Amino acid sequence: MNEQRRQILRMLAEGTITPDEAERLIAALERERPASPPADGPQPAPRPKYLRVLVNATDGMGGDEPVRINIRIPLQLLRAGVRLASLIPTPALVKANAALDRSGVPIDLTELKPQHLEDLIEQLGEVEVDIDDPDATVQVFCE
Repeated sequence: MNEQRRQILRMLAEGTITPDEAERLIAALERERPASPPADGPQPAPRPKYLRVLVNATDGMGGDEPVRINIRIPLQLLRAGVRLASLIPTPALVKANAALDRSGVPIDLTELKPQHLEDLIEQLGEVEVDIDDPDATVQVFCE
């Protein structure tokens, strides 16, 4: 607690100021104080908000027209989806897993946990995408 706040509380305890006056003084102190005081040491990296997928390529259908795909998915949507998946009844998850498996998507929805999603997000900084077209680029990253 800083000295000014301590002094306001002392004046309140002594009866020199009213609780309303103390509240106004403390609010004024908070307005004067910088929003985020500089901290010692390195600051943690901000939590990513979006999954971004960028694709730059040629048409591929015989034309030379450029194709640009820019997908920006809010990671909060993914986080919410993982939380919602935990609410799905087990019999429905079993059926969904079977349908995914028949479609060639080997994902077990019963194993989907929020901490796994956070681990995935952390590792996206190291994602590499290999494509056969030497003139095309694909980028996947969090921002």
